[in-house]
Amino acid sequence: MFSDIFTSMHQTLTRESEAILEIRDNLSEDQIEKVFHIIRDCKGKIVTTGCGTSAAAARKIAHTLNCVERPSLFLTPSDAVHGGLGVVQKEDVVILFSKGGSTKEINGVIPSCKAKGATLIAVTESEESYMAKECEYLLKLKISKEPDDFNMLATSSILSTIAVFDAITIAVMRDMGFTKEQFAVIHPGGKVGERLTK
Repeated sequence: MFSDIFTSMHQTLTRESEAILEIRDNLSEDQIEKVFHIIRDCKGKIVTTGCGTSAAAARKIAHTLNCVERPSLFLTPSDAVHGGLGVVQKEDVVILFSKGGSTKEINGVIPSCKAKGATLIAVTESEESYMAKECEYLLKLKISKEPDDFNMLATSSILSTIAVFDAITIAVMRDMGFTKEQFAVIHPGGKVGERLTK
């Protein structure tokens, strides 16, 4: 029984690793460069939003950006359309995450964000979706297949999305000359804080 579990896990981990490499090899340099500059040069906040698994990725990405002094927050789509959109201002960047680009809760925030003058980035695999067409910028992230038997569970696709934004964040960090001393100021807690302050 254990060997069957181990085989399944090995296959999944292999497919997820391959998905990140697939994304790496198929990224649009033009799209990446634009997103990099928008994040680096943002004068306001970076607001991320998504539903379901995309929400988990959006939360993580906002936190990572905060760690390198790119002020960010996650906005729940359901709260956004009930007054939460007040947090979005003209100098802000709103990054919308939706694998298929047709999530109605995400699409519902686009008109208000545009009316407020925020910069919108769609992160999706579908460049023909409403979200992709209505946002000013598109970052297309598409993998061939999820590792589950039904190609339904958003696993490899979400890991790949997080990996791409990890890479963008580290590139921004290096370009800005972000220092260990700066990191120590905003991360005084835990083992990381201990390492930084010694």
